[in-house]
Amino acid sequence: MTLTFIRFINLILAALLAGTSFGIWVGLNPDNYSPSTYLEQQQQLVLSLNTLMVSLVIAATIVTIISAFLQRENKTTFVILIIASAFFASCIFISRFGNLPIQTEMLNWKIDTLLDNWTSLRNEWWRLHIIRTVAELFALALVAWSTSKTALNSSYEK
Repeated sequence: MTLTFIRFINLILAALLAGTSFGIWVGLNPDNYSPSTYLEQQQQLVLSLNTLMVSLVIAATIVTIISAFLQRENKTTFVILIIASAFFASCIFISRFGNLPIQTEMLNWKIDTLLDNWTSLRNEWWRLHIIRTVAELFALALVAWSTSKTALNSSYEK
């Protein structure tokens, strides 16, 4: 029962995290915005999603490690989940050392005092966001595969 609950929570957290990032990637390409629109949109995005996304990626990493530990007898599932947790952990480092410094600077920008290199910073933030999203999608795929594989194996054993 505990393992089933952990697997369920793991899948939900991974899906929420990857889905939110994927939606931003598909729907909010900064190349399509004027400077003022981009600035307003990005500042609102950071203010509204930053705490949620940080919480989700930390929770997804921890729950994936717990799930791996609980399934350590199944070496394939254990390794797959450790790899998934490494993908999630990479997102933490990308965010902390890549996106966060840029976001902190962006929150202080005003449209009439934009830096000359603001598009470089915008493009770097976007590049890091795409890398982070791809890592989250790989992690989600691994979590989903391990969950469905384990569920299928359990149903065959009955």
